[in-house]
Amino acid sequence: MAEKAKKQPFIHDKLLKKVMAARSAGKSDAYIKTWSRSSMVIPEMIGLTIAVHNGKRFIPVSVNEHMIGHKLGEFSPTRNFHGHAGGDKKSKMG
Repeated sequence: MAEKAKKQPFIHDKLLKKVMAARSAGKSDAYIKTWSRSSMVIPEMIGLTIAVHNGKRFIPVSVNEHMIGHKLGEFSPTRNFHGHAGGDKKSKMG
């Protein structure tokens, strides 16, 4: 059994409908909320602001042409790095 030559990009159906509705209405400043982090950025999304949920809140992502082919979740980090624990310099010196 032969496999597909190229895998099709995944875009959640509701998200695709919202993007197409915003495009047909001519709204370039549309603000679309989504929980679908696994959806791929497609050319129709360029110029829109998509709020991607990171598990706690929605992070607004302005889509540009360099993001095509990437997943929406890549632009909405779920963990924030606050730096390593600071070492006590005084105890090491003496």
